Amino acid sequence: MDETASYPPIEPSNFDLIVVGTGLPEAILASAASAAGKSVLHLDPNPSYGSHYASLPLQEFTSYIESHSSQSSSILTIPQSDMDSGFTRVPLTTQPLYSSVEITSYSSEPLAQSRKFNIDLSGPRVLLCADAMIDLILKSEVNQYMEFKSIDGSFISDGEGNLESVPDSRSAIFKDRKLSFTEKNQLMRFFKLVQGHLEAATAADGGESSESKSISEQDLESPFVEFLSKMGLSAKLKSIVLYAIAMAEYDQENADVCRSVLKTKDGIDRLALYHSSVGRFPNAPGAMIYPIYGQGELPQAFCRRAAVKGCIYVLRMPVNSLLMDKASGSYKGVCLASEQELFCHKLILAPSFVVQSPLPYSSPDAHDFGSRNTTEKLARSICISKHSLKLDVANCLAFFPPRSLFPEQVTAIHVLQLSSNVAVCPSGMFLTYLSAICEDDVQGKNLLHTAIDVLFHVPVSGSPGNNNFVEDQSETGDAKPAVLWSVFYTQELAKFQDVRDNIIRTPMPDGSPYYHDLLVATEKIFRELYSGEEFFPKSTSSEEGAAQELED
Repeated sequence: MDETASYPPIEPSNFDLIVVGTGLPEAILASAASAAGKSVLHLDPNPSYGSHYASLPLQEFTSYIESHSSQSSSILTIPQSDMDSGFTRVPLTTQPLYSSVEITSYSSEPLAQSRKFNIDLSGPRVLLCADAMIDLILKSEVNQYMEFKSIDGSFISDGEGNLESVPDSRSAIFKDRKLSFTEKNQLMRFFKLVQGHLEAATAADGGESSESKSISEQDLESPFVEFLSKMGLSAKLKSIVLYAIAMAEYDQENADVCRSVLKTKDGIDRLALYHSSVGRFPNAPGAMIYPIYGQGELPQAFCRRAAVKGCIYVLRMPVNSLLMDKASGSYKGVCLASEQELFCHKLILAPSFVVQSPLPYSSPDAHDFGSRNTTEKLARSICISKHSLKLDVANCLAFFPPRSLFPEQVTAIHVLQLSSNVAVCPSGMFLTYLSAICEDDVQGKNLLHTAIDVLFHVPVSGSPGNNNFVEDQSETGDAKPAVLWSVFYTQELAKFQDVRDNIIRTPMPDGSPYYHDLLVATEKIFRELYSGEEFFPKSTSSEEGAAQELED
């Protein structure tokens, strides 16, 4: 029986905004529009919140990945004219956003405890304590629906298979036994220079003078890697600053392969953000925190906030087509799977949806609206093990800089290990996420499989769908954690597109382990929709009180 047939008609039938999909950008936009006094209907064909930003039990996670992969397909149909109204129904279809899905099980234990996992579709991802996303969480007061836990530390590969601590603060530099005395002095002088520049910039903005020296405009516009070399930092220190703190994606020292050159001014901003995150909250001494129960709590929290402001939610309700005015060809509303027609001024679509073209009155060369608009992909992998990557470390972030695994490695690899103390896996197990920007599936597999071989002991007996039992690490004597279960897949990187006839499509999760770029794109969408409205008006309660609640 069709679930949608049992739904009563949605009332009212006219809205200022309809949002399809409950991923994080869609949830933030629905909440922001509701806070601005707009009437909002939020739909999702899935039975749970989060879309591509959800946290799911193990078996539901694999089902979601497989159902949204290139192995599945949507049936394309042609626009149908409704004879009883003045609208043409333009089909709304879905496109595969995942490919090369490989699931390997070496033990029956993870699947036997599937419901105890909360696996992020968009991992690895953490929250910097001073990031704009934290500020938004406090400003919108969605922190009352969430709890967080501190990430224990950050590590970086030394190029020889070892993970070393990232010296990201004055005390960490002094305690680091892997840095030479000369390297400690170099790094301290560099951080002092950056701090002086930031103090001088702050004073200048306030119309005051400062004894601190600013970095020249010429240096600020130069590549960050060149500035680091100019400051005398060793190759090791440059790698730490570029890839573990400033989060550069591509090999900054190879102009032939670097698609995104990090300028000094942007690198300085990222260092400032990182260092202001360290110790912002008393209960989180490091720079990063993670939501208990997974990243999927974020979209759920914003959806709850939107509901408080009057947003209407309906899950398990697919949108079959868009309603286009026959006379003008402009967008007017949507037609649900239940055959109900709803009308709104503006529409937001999750990245998996595609509006077939040509639309009425569009050019013959028009592409499907929502089709992929970037050639890059994002390789992702998840490994389940019984032991930590680092002794006595429960939750940590790690990095493999370009060329740290093999000479042809042109992008950095991000790694996030999480334990049961953030309620994402059963007690005694660990979840490890890996990701890297890549050109294609083959390159992505090579990158992540190489990193996995460095970090883990991978049994030779497993194969996709296999439940062979693997011996406990302590019994094999292997120093590396043994993989119990793993998945590899590549994700499309659909980015924000301009508004087309009051229809906007949100971006996919990006390759950053932070939320800054995603939030910038989301706020840009809100400005496109409602240029005269404030993005989340400040509530009557103080942010200081909300911050205290976040710390607790």
